[in-house]
Amino acid sequence: MDFSIFLIQCLNALQYGLLLFLVASGLTLIFGIMGVINLAHGSFYMIGAYMAFGLAPIVQSSFGGGFFATLLVGLFLAIVLGYFLEWAFYSYLYEREHLQQVLMTYGLILVFEELRSLIIGDDVHGVSAPDFLSGSIALGDTMTYPVYRLFMSALCISLAIGMYLVFTRTRLGMMIRAGSSNREMVQSLGVDIQFLYRVVFAAGVAIAAFAGMVAAPVSSVYPNMGSQVLIICFVVVVIGGIGSIRGALLAALLIGFVDTFGKVLLPQASGVLVYVLMALILLWKPQGLFKAG
Repeated sequence: MDFSIFLIQCLNALQYGLLLFLVASGLTLIFGIMGVINLAHGSFYMIGAYMAFGLAPIVQSSFGGGFFATLLVGLFLAIVLGYFLEWAFYSYLYEREHLQQVLMTYGLILVFEELRSLIIGDDVHGVSAPDFLSGSIALGDTMTYPVYRLFMSALCISLAIGMYLVFTRTRLGMMIRAGSSNREMVQSLGVDIQFLYRVVFAAGVAIAAFAGMVAAPVSSVYPNMGSQVLIICFVVVVIGGIGSIRGALLAALLIGFVDTFGKVLLPQASGVLVYVLMALILLWKPQGLFKAG
Protein backbone atom coordinates (compact mmCIF):
# COMPACT_ATOMS: atom_id res chain seq x y z
CA MET A 1 0.00 0.00 0.00
CA ASP A 2 1.67 3.22 -1.14
CA PHE A 3 1.37 6.48 0.74
CA SER A 4 -1.34 8.05 -1.43
CA ILE A 5 -3.63 5.02 -1.04
CA PHE A 6 -2.91 4.96 2.70
CA LEU A 7 -3.77 8.66 2.95
CA ILE A 8 -7.05 8.16 1.06
CA GLN A 9 -8.04 5.29 3.34
CA CYS A 10 -7.23 7.43 6.40
CA LEU A 11 -9.43 10.22 5.05
CA ASN A 12 -12.22 7.74 4.32
CA ALA A 13 -11.93 6.30 7.83
CA LEU A 14 -11.98 9.77 9.38
CA GLN A 15 -15.01 10.83 7.34
CA TYR A 16 -16.91 7.62 8.13
CA GLY A 17 -16.05 7.79 11.83
CA LEU A 18 -17.11 11.42 12.14
CA LEU A 19 -20.40 10.74 10.37
CA LEU A 20 -21.03 7.81 12.72
CA PHE A 21 -20.32 10.12 15.63
CA LEU A 22 -23.01 12.56 14.51
CA VAL A 23 -25.64 9.84 14.42
CA ALA A 24 -24.44 8.04 17.55
CA SER A 25 -24.10 11.21 19.63
CA GLY A 26 -27.84 11.80 19.37
CA LEU A 27 -28.48 8.18 20.29
CA THR A 28 -26.19 8.26 23.32
CA LEU A 29 -27.85 11.49 24.49
CA ILE A 30 -31.31 9.94 24.36
CA PHE A 31 -30.20 6.58 25.76
CA GLY A 32 -27.86 7.88 28.44
CA ILE A 33 -29.81 10.89 29.68
CA MET A 34 -33.43 9.88 29.14
CA GLY A 35 -33.01 6.14 29.66
CA VAL A 36 -34.97 5.25 26.51
CA ILE A 37 -33.82 2.51 24.13
CA ASN A 38 -34.67 4.25 20.90
CA LEU A 39 -34.65 1.77 18.02
CA ALA A 40 -36.20 4.43 15.78
CA HIS A 41 -33.05 6.57 15.89
CA GLY A 42 -31.83 5.19 12.57
CA SER A 43 -35.11 6.30 11.01
CA PHE A 44 -34.24 9.91 11.85
CA TYR A 45 -31.05 9.49 9.82
CA MET A 46 -33.17 8.15 6.96
CA ILE A 47 -35.64 11.02 7.29
CA GLY A 48 -32.78 13.49 7.03
CA ALA A 49 -31.49 11.86 3.85
CA TYR A 50 -34.93 11.89 2.28
CA MET A 51 -35.42 15.52 3.30
CA ALA A 52 -32.19 16.38 1.46
CA PHE A 53 -33.71 14.73 -1.62
CA GLY A 54 -37.31 15.91 -1.31
CA LEU A 55 -36.82 19.43 0.01
CA ALA A 56 -34.18 20.52 -2.52
CA PRO A 57 -36.59 21.32 -5.39
CA ILE A 58 -39.11 22.92 -3.01
CA VAL A 59 -36.49 25.17 -1.41
CA GLN A 60 -35.06 26.02 -4.83
CA SER A 61 -38.43 27.01 -6.30
CA SER A 62 -39.79 28.77 -3.22
CA PHE A 63 -36.75 30.55 -1.80
CA GLY A 64 -34.17 30.28 -4.55
CA GLY A 65 -31.85 28.52 -2.14
CA GLY A 66 -29.51 25.63 -2.76
CA PHE A 67 -27.95 22.85 -0.73
CA PHE A 68 -27.22 24.89 2.39
CA ALA A 69 -30.70 26.41 2.48
CA THR A 70 -32.07 22.87 2.25
CA LEU A 71 -29.89 21.88 5.23
CA LEU A 72 -31.26 24.76 7.31
CA VAL A 73 -34.89 24.04 6.44
CA GLY A 74 -34.40 20.32 7.07
CA LEU A 75 -32.70 21.00 10.39
CA PHE A 76 -35.60 23.17 11.52
CA LEU A 77 -38.14 20.53 10.50
CA ALA A 78 -36.14 17.84 12.32
CA ILE A 79 -36.16 19.89 15.53
CA VAL A 80 -39.94 20.32 15.26
CA LEU A 81 -40.36 16.60 14.56
CA GLY A 82 -38.21 15.64 17.55
CA TYR A 83 -40.08 17.97 19.90
CA PHE A 84 -43.43 16.61 18.71
CA LEU A 85 -42.38 12.95 19.00
CA GLU A 86 -41.11 13.44 22.54
CA TRP A 87 -44.39 15.11 23.53
CA ALA A 88 -46.63 12.61 21.74
CA PHE A 89 -44.80 9.31 22.31
CA TYR A 90 -41.50 9.24 24.15
CA SER A 91 -42.65 11.15 27.23
CA TYR A 92 -44.76 8.10 28.13
CA LEU A 93 -41.80 5.70 28.00
CA TYR A 94 -39.51 7.01 30.75
CA GLU A 95 -40.95 4.87 33.52
CA ARG A 96 -41.74 1.88 31.32
CA GLU A 97 -39.73 -1.31 31.05
CA HIS A 98 -37.13 -1.61 28.31
CA LEU A 99 -39.21 -4.21 26.48
CA GLN A 100 -42.06 -1.73 26.11
CA GLN A 101 -39.62 0.91 24.88
CA VAL A 102 -38.23 -1.50 22.29
CA LEU A 103 -41.70 -2.45 21.04
CA MET A 104 -42.86 1.16 20.85
CA THR A 105 -39.79 2.45 19.01
CA TYR A 106 -39.74 -0.55 16.67
CA GLY A 107 -43.33 0.25 15.80
CA LEU A 108 -42.21 3.78 14.88
CA ILE A 109 -39.66 2.29 12.48
CA LEU A 110 -42.48 0.50 10.65
CA VAL A 111 -44.57 3.68 10.57
CA PHE A 112 -41.72 5.79 9.19
CA GLU A 113 -40.84 3.21 6.54
CA GLU A 114 -44.45 2.92 5.40
CA LEU A 115 -44.84 6.69 5.23
CA ARG A 116 -41.59 6.92 3.26
CA SER A 117 -42.88 4.30 0.81
CA LEU A 118 -46.25 6.04 0.37
CA ILE A 119 -44.87 9.57 -0.01
CA ILE A 120 -41.68 9.04 -2.06
CA GLY A 121 -41.67 5.41 -3.15
CA ASP A 122 -39.14 2.60 -2.96
CA ASP A 123 -36.65 3.72 -5.60
CA VAL A 124 -33.04 4.65 -4.94
CA HIS A 125 -32.37 8.37 -5.37
CA GLY A 126 -29.26 10.46 -5.71
CA VAL A 127 -28.60 13.88 -4.20
CA SER A 128 -26.20 16.24 -5.92
CA ALA A 129 -23.45 17.97 -3.98
CA PRO A 130 -23.11 21.74 -4.40
CA ASP A 131 -21.25 22.68 -7.58
CA PHE A 132 -18.36 24.33 -5.75
CA LEU A 133 -17.87 21.14 -3.69
CA SER A 134 -18.22 18.66 -6.54
CA GLY A 135 -14.58 18.62 -7.60
CA SER A 136 -11.59 16.62 -6.42
CA ILE A 137 -8.10 17.39 -5.18
CA ALA A 138 -4.98 15.57 -6.30
CA LEU A 139 -3.22 13.20 -3.93
CA GLY A 140 -0.06 12.13 -5.68
CA ASP A 141 0.30 11.67 -9.41
CA THR A 142 -2.75 9.50 -10.11
CA MET A 143 -5.04 9.61 -7.06
CA THR A 144 -7.72 12.20 -6.30
CA TYR A 145 -10.09 12.73 -3.39
CA PRO A 146 -13.56 14.34 -3.51
CA VAL A 147 -13.77 17.81 -2.04
CA TYR A 148 -17.25 17.09 -0.66
CA ARG A 149 -15.89 14.32 1.57
CA LEU A 150 -13.38 16.76 3.02
CA PHE A 151 -16.21 19.23 3.56
CA MET A 152 -18.19 16.53 5.40
CA SER A 153 -15.25 15.83 7.71
CA ALA A 154 -14.71 19.53 8.44
CA LEU A 155 -18.42 20.03 9.12
CA CYS A 156 -18.55 17.04 11.49
CA ILE A 157 -15.47 18.28 13.36
CA SER A 158 -17.05 21.73 13.72
CA LEU A 159 -20.26 20.22 15.10
CA ALA A 160 -18.29 18.00 17.50
CA ILE A 161 -16.45 21.07 18.85
CA GLY A 162 -19.75 22.92 19.13
CA MET A 163 -21.34 20.05 21.07
CA TYR A 164 -18.33 19.92 23.39
CA LEU A 165 -18.59 23.64 24.12
CA VAL A 166 -22.33 23.41 24.75
CA PHE A 167 -21.92 20.52 27.18
CA THR A 168 -18.95 21.90 29.07
CA ARG A 169 -19.34 25.70 28.93
CA THR A 170 -23.06 26.46 29.03
CA ARG A 171 -25.81 26.33 31.63
CA LEU A 172 -27.85 24.05 29.37
CA GLY A 173 -24.98 21.60 29.18
CA MET A 174 -24.61 21.68 32.95
CA MET A 175 -28.31 20.86 33.41
CA ILE A 176 -28.12 18.04 30.87
CA ARG A 177 -25.10 16.48 32.57
CA ALA A 178 -26.73 16.86 35.97
CA GLY A 179 -29.99 15.38 34.67
CA SER A 180 -28.17 12.32 33.39
CA SER A 181 -26.66 11.73 36.84
CA ASN A 182 -29.62 12.46 39.13
CA ARG A 183 -32.82 13.62 37.48
CA GLU A 184 -34.78 13.76 40.77
CA MET A 185 -32.27 16.13 42.35
CA VAL A 186 -32.21 18.36 39.28
CA GLN A 187 -36.01 18.51 39.29
CA SER A 188 -36.06 19.37 42.99
CA LEU A 189 -33.76 22.32 42.26
CA GLY A 190 -36.41 23.87 40.03
CA VAL A 191 -35.29 22.66 36.60
CA ASP A 192 -38.15 21.77 34.26
CA ILE A 193 -36.91 18.26 33.53
CA GLN A 194 -39.74 17.61 31.06
CA PHE A 195 -38.76 20.58 28.93
CA LEU A 196 -35.10 19.61 29.25
CA TYR A 197 -35.87 16.12 27.97
CA ARG A 198 -37.74 17.56 25.00
CA VAL A 199 -34.80 19.79 24.16
CA VAL A 200 -32.40 16.83 24.41
CA PHE A 201 -34.61 14.61 22.29
CA ALA A 202 -35.17 17.29 19.66
CA ALA A 203 -31.42 17.87 19.52
CA GLY A 204 -30.76 14.15 19.14
CA VAL A 205 -33.27 13.87 16.28
CA ALA A 206 -31.89 16.99 14.61
CA ILE A 207 -28.29 15.74 14.78
CA ALA A 208 -29.23 12.36 13.27
CA ALA A 209 -31.31 13.99 10.53
CA PHE A 210 -28.52 16.46 9.81
CA ALA A 211 -26.09 13.56 9.43
CA GLY A 212 -28.48 11.96 6.94
CA MET A 213 -28.76 15.19 4.94
CA VAL A 214 -25.00 15.65 4.83
CA ALA A 215 -24.38 12.01 3.88
CA ALA A 216 -27.04 11.89 1.14
CA PRO A 217 -24.78 13.09 -1.72
CA VAL A 218 -22.25 10.36 -0.83
CA SER A 219 -24.38 7.36 0.11
CA SER A 220 -27.51 8.01 -2.01
CA VAL A 221 -31.03 7.73 -0.58
CA TYR A 222 -32.67 4.31 -0.38
CA PRO A 223 -35.23 2.32 1.67
CA ASN A 224 -34.21 0.90 5.05
CA MET A 225 -31.00 2.92 5.14
CA GLY A 226 -31.73 3.80 8.76
CA SER A 227 -31.73 0.17 9.90
CA GLN A 228 -28.20 -0.34 8.61
CA VAL A 229 -26.76 2.61 10.48
CA LEU A 230 -28.70 1.88 13.70
CA ILE A 231 -26.81 -1.31 14.57
CA ILE A 232 -23.37 0.20 14.17
CA CYS A 233 -24.48 3.26 16.17
CA PHE A 234 -25.46 1.05 19.10
CA VAL A 235 -21.96 -0.46 18.88
CA VAL A 236 -20.53 3.08 19.07
CA VAL A 237 -22.65 3.87 22.14
CA VAL A 238 -21.67 0.64 23.91
CA ILE A 239 -17.94 1.04 23.20
CA GLY A 240 -17.83 4.74 24.08
CA GLY A 241 -19.94 4.43 27.23
CA ILE A 242 -23.65 5.13 27.51
CA GLY A 243 -24.28 8.87 27.77
CA SER A 244 -20.69 9.91 26.96
CA ILE A 245 -20.23 12.29 24.03
CA ARG A 246 -16.42 12.08 24.04
CA GLY A 247 -16.71 8.31 24.30
CA ALA A 248 -18.98 8.28 21.25
CA LEU A 249 -16.44 10.36 19.32
CA LEU A 250 -13.50 8.11 20.18
CA ALA A 251 -15.52 4.93 19.55
CA ALA A 252 -16.79 6.19 16.19
CA LEU A 253 -13.27 7.05 15.05
CA LEU A 254 -11.98 3.65 16.17
CA ILE A 255 -14.78 1.90 14.28
CA GLY A 256 -14.16 4.07 11.23
CA PHE A 257 -10.50 3.05 11.04
CA VAL A 258 -11.11 -0.61 11.88
CA ASP A 259 -13.91 -0.95 9.32
CA THR A 260 -12.15 0.97 6.54
CA PHE A 261 -8.75 -0.70 6.84
CA GLY A 262 -10.38 -4.06 7.58
CA LYS A 263 -12.10 -3.96 4.17
CA VAL A 264 -8.74 -3.22 2.53
CA LEU A 265 -6.43 -5.57 4.45
CA LEU A 266 -8.78 -8.36 5.61
CA PRO A 267 -11.83 -8.25 3.31
CA GLN A 268 -12.97 -11.77 4.25
CA ALA A 269 -13.16 -10.88 7.95
CA SER A 270 -14.14 -7.21 7.64
CA GLY A 271 -17.75 -7.87 8.66
CA VAL A 272 -16.79 -9.06 12.15
CA LEU A 273 -13.81 -6.86 12.97
CA VAL A 274 -15.96 -4.09 14.47
CA TYR A 275 -17.67 -6.58 16.79
CA VAL A 276 -14.32 -8.11 17.75
CA LEU A 277 -13.20 -4.59 18.67
CA MET A 278 -16.33 -4.14 20.80
CA ALA A 279 -15.75 -7.47 22.58
CA LEU A 280 -12.12 -6.64 23.36
CA ILE A 281 -12.95 -3.19 24.73
CA LEU A 282 -15.79 -4.52 26.87
CA LEU A 283 -13.50 -7.21 28.29
CA TRP A 284 -11.09 -4.42 29.25
CA LYS A 285 -13.69 -1.84 30.36
CA PRO A 286 -17.19 -3.34 30.76
CA GLN A 287 -18.81 0.09 31.17
CA GLY A 288 -17.28 1.46 27.96
CA LEU A 289 -14.38 3.85 27.44
CA PHE A 290 -15.86 6.78 29.38
CA LYS A 291 -18.60 7.50 31.87
CA ALA A 292 -21.54 9.72 31.00
CA GLY A 293 -20.75 13.37 30.48
